[in-house]
Amino acid sequence: MDYNETVPIAAQNVTAALNALASDAQQHMGMPRFAGIDKALKSLRPSQSILCMHPEKLHEAARLFVENFPGHSLYAVKSNPDPYVLRKLYEAGITHFDVASLGEVKLLRDMFPRAHLAFMNPIKSREAIRAAYFQYDVRDFVIDTFEEMHKILEETDNAKDLLIVVRIAMPKGSAACQLTGKFGCTPEAGAELLKAADKAAHRVGISFHVGSQTLEPQSYADAIARAGEIIRKSGVKLDVFDLGGGFPIQGLGMEVPPLTDFFDVIRESLTKIKLPKSCEVWSEPGRALCGNGSTLLVRVELRKGDVLYINDGSYGNMFEVCAMKWQNSAVLMRPARKNRKPASKTLTPFRFYGPTCDSVDYMQGPFQLPEDVCEGDWIALAGMGAYGSASTSKFNGFYSDLQVEIVPDTTATAGRKRHVRGAAYLKLVE
Repeated sequence: MDYNETVPIAAQNVTAALNALASDAQQHMGMPRFAGIDKALKSLRPSQSILCMHPEKLHEAARLFVENFPGHSLYAVKSNPDPYVLRKLYEAGITHFDVASLGEVKLLRDMFPRAHLAFMNPIKSREAIRAAYFQYDVRDFVIDTFEEMHKILEETDNAKDLLIVVRIAMPKGSAACQLTGKFGCTPEAGAELLKAADKAAHRVGISFHVGSQTLEPQSYADAIARAGEIIRKSGVKLDVFDLGGGFPIQGLGMEVPPLTDFFDVIRESLTKIKLPKSCEVWSEPGRALCGNGSTLLVRVELRKGDVLYINDGSYGNMFEVCAMKWQNSAVLMRPARKNRKPASKTLTPFRFYGPTCDSVDYMQGPFQLPEDVCEGDWIALAGMGAYGSASTSKFNGFYSDLQVEIVPDTTATAGRKRHVRGAAYLKLVE
């Protein structure tokens, strides 16, 4: 692939021109669109990393939940609050959202005034509770302590239209990352909280989280049975049964069953605990909805043995790759240059360091790439739609927010010229 064709750019600062192009396009014309990742590289020839958005994958993930999950799916906004992602999911039928802060509440209300918002952070400030209820029409709140329930009642003036959801702790099970340590009450406390919430609120629910990137459907079956026992002990007629998130995606270096297998197990397990017919079933997918919606393109700046120094990292779009030690599927994309051979077909494991001067900026991998990978090569990392861009910083002066949309066989931007800051023009070609 030859990414070095002459591109007319009448600007001294190429990065500034590209940023301006992306900003202008996103605000007024939609982000730059290409028929493939290789075409985006060929046209833009960037020096910074690029986040490639895949609208068809976002649509596919949303429809999978809408059509197969036995209840409402609330998108966990924290996983990726990018307005582009939110809009694509909403258009595909995801109209319920799990929000965890007042900032997320405001964002969703501004974008989708009629969306259903549930404040599912068990610890909320009093100001956030009050504003969410009185200013933004939020009625659903989660708790895992009596103290939090009292805060909600006080700050909503003992409102009569509340749904209070009690979150219980769950063992890690098959999750790549457990979430029990921070939130969730014991089964004994859960039963007492359900009783108290049933007396104080208009509706009452129970929730749990089996952990992030859960690999076995049985984890949900075990959690449902455990929650069912707590409901039985409480004697409460439940209005909402919330299974939380944790649904996994492919491409992170582990075997993952189809999501329909999870849904089948969930559906069967729910019948065993005999919920009231009027009880709503919820889930809170995050990664499963947005994870495969983005591919990250990074450039190799230097190689030292099996270590590649790249232009993005844990302080940028690769926080989770670092923290969770994901082994994302990787594909080498080599610019065609004089005396440059095609990449080797023999793959070997590599590790990554990001661009900052912090040694923590390290992605263990391993990432399987051609054995002759070298400076100037680009790497496409799959499964980068969740928690990456949401966690970016500008540490050490490194930052990239360049995004492009990948729509196969599109001709929407072929041959167009777009104005950049009144001076530079960048020709976008397929």
